[in-house]
Amino acid sequence: MTAEHKNDWINRLNSALEDIRPHLAVDGGNVEVVDITDDMDVIVKWLGNCEFCSMSAMTMKAGIEQTLKSKFTEIKSVSAINGVVSTS
Repeated sequence: MTAEHKNDWINRLNSALEDIRPHLAVDGGNVEVVDITDDMDVIVKWLGNCEFCSMSAMTMKAGIEQTLKSKFTEIKSVSAINGVVSTS
């Protein structure tokens, strides 16, 4: 994937998350798409309170990942480079 193509994807993915951002902002948080791999794996970064929230794993699966996969069927997975890691 060229750098231009990757940047286009990142911009499209960040725009797709606009519906979710108000819900995160209520608790002082946000999320940002920082990369997409050639295998169509999306990498996000939790911002604000989301970085330390114990619910971030649920928000990832039920909110972020579901939203992106429903809008872009090419997406294989979504993961975060930071945040609380579940031990269960």
